[in-house]
Amino acid sequence: MYKHLFGPVPSRRLGMSLGVDLVPKKVCSLNCVYCEVGKTTKLTLNRMEYVKHDVVIAELTQFLSSKPKLDYITFSGSGEPTLNSRIGEILNFVKQNYPHIKTAVLTNGTLLFNKALRAELLQADVILPSLDAATQAVFEKIDRPASTLSIETCIQGLIDLRHEYKGKIWLEVFLLKNYNDTKQELDLLKEAILKIKPDSIQLNTLDRPGTVSGLIPLSKSELQAVVDYWNIPNVKIIASAQDRTAVESYSGDIETAILETIARRPCTLNDLHSFLGIHVNEINKYLGTLELNNKIKTVQLDRGVFYELKHK
Repeated sequence: MYKHLFGPVPSRRLGMSLGVDLVPKKVCSLNCVYCEVGKTTKLTLNRMEYVKHDVVIAELTQFLSSKPKLDYITFSGSGEPTLNSRIGEILNFVKQNYPHIKTAVLTNGTLLFNKALRAELLQADVILPSLDAATQAVFEKIDRPASTLSIETCIQGLIDLRHEYKGKIWLEVFLLKNYNDTKQELDLLKEAILKIKPDSIQLNTLDRPGTVSGLIPLSKSELQAVVDYWNIPNVKIIASAQDRTAVESYSGDIETAILETIARRPCTLNDLHSFLGIHVNEINKYLGTLELNNKIKTVQLDRGVFYELKHK
């Protein structure tokens, strides 16, 4: 069992993706209301070697020795991967030793104001940053950033990245009803996007339960209305539950283990992680499929969101 790798998991955007988790749960620069991983426990902008470089390299070397079928090695996981001060060295290790495997960085984009970090990320094949707001008030409402972080700084970091980075930038915009879906915010988001000039703009909305109850996703038709309203190229809707059961890496054993654990008692995501020893991101992929196939349901209790069997 690997401590800092998870998957491979079938990703709607990256195909067969091996996850690399470079920070402990849940170290992040944001505490987003919609985060499916859970509440941020260490809200920070301080970059350091949260997860040891040598340990990650050893795990990658061992895993990749079997020559698995992968589309991407993806830096993501339990928090914000760019907070790890040695992400550039690990990216370089992959590019030098496994040049046939593409690399992707899933980031909230908040640290891209840091020129040194931007230089570290230049070797990635694709960077997938997020931008959920264009005004400070909405930024603080939906993303709940570290206290010194401004949305203007984040947007400028994305603009600077575009000027320096020759790879693909797929910008994700996560929309929630009554948070960032007003005409004013959408107009300002469009303005920022046109300055950033990403290769793709990917609209997303709530799929898994977040850290705040009562969140309302946008419907498919409402997301399409945003696409039509913006009327800019390369905007696509990625929000949808995905049935992964036909994918080669989908493990019936893991699905069975999750169902058997939930059958004994309702469990939170953290409960399942503790009981099964599987990374929370990977568990979330299975939970999404189980919900889509009408096998489980969520219940909000005092300790958070619980998953239980859905009896037909």
